[in-house]
Amino acid sequence: MAKPRHIPSGDDALASEEDGASAEKDQPRILLVDDDTELCASLRRLLCMEGFEIDAVHTAPEGEQLATEGNFALIVLDVMLPGGDGRMVLRKIRALSDVPVVMLTARGDETDRIAGLEAGADDYLPKPFSARELVARIRAVLKRRLPQPPQPQVIAIGDIEIHPLTREVLQEGVEVMLTGAEFDILLLLVKSAGKVVSRDEIAEICLGRPVAPFDRSVDNHVSNLRKKLGMFCRGTERIRSLRGTGYIYTGHTETP
Repeated sequence: MAKPRHIPSGDDALASEEDGASAEKDQPRILLVDDDTELCASLRRLLCMEGFEIDAVHTAPEGEQLATEGNFALIVLDVMLPGGDGRMVLRKIRALSDVPVVMLTARGDETDRIAGLEAGADDYLPKPFSARELVARIRAVLKRRLPQPPQPQVIAIGDIEIHPLTREVLQEGVEVMLTGAEFDILLLLVKSAGKVVSRDEIAEICLGRPVAPFDRSVDNHVSNLRKKLGMFCRGTERIRSLRGTGYIYTGHTETP
């Protein structure tokens, strides 16, 4: 398989060659996996102008190989791909890496979106979409990975231990594998334990964007958290939803 061609993003740059090389070195590297070559070419041009370094492939096997071998800041992955299913590719990526993944899905296909989030996607965007919105989603996901203000070493709540510095979650001493978005949502809910956190607040703080009409991404992430963490031993809900309002984590935190 031929290696994807690297296209530099300095077409319009007037800086010196040395400055351009230095800037390119610091550019976040993104992998596009989509069989629509025209879409990839268009996104490549836009993302390069936005300061990203882009590689693009167009089949599931190529996407799986490059995603698991390359060093990417983020992967944009389509669900429908020649040679395989994007969700299967995502599961194989997640078995080896926690690199952020934004899934592209068919408009209105809630099954694909839910399956993508359950497989470990950090966010999804239905087709057709605005290229500028994709850039905003990418920046929001990458922003969540930036160094955060000092956090307590451990937050304990019931049978859960959250380690903000290492972004690990332990339940009765066993690590629970969460996506980046799931971890951020759990941390927010636990820090507000006993209080209602609105869907809008969760989206703004944890996903880096407002909730769009008919956007179920917050609900899907919370649903995944419920499945992974289960109920309390006494059979009560760990994360309770209040219709039309938001979510509440029941219990109290203890910070050593």
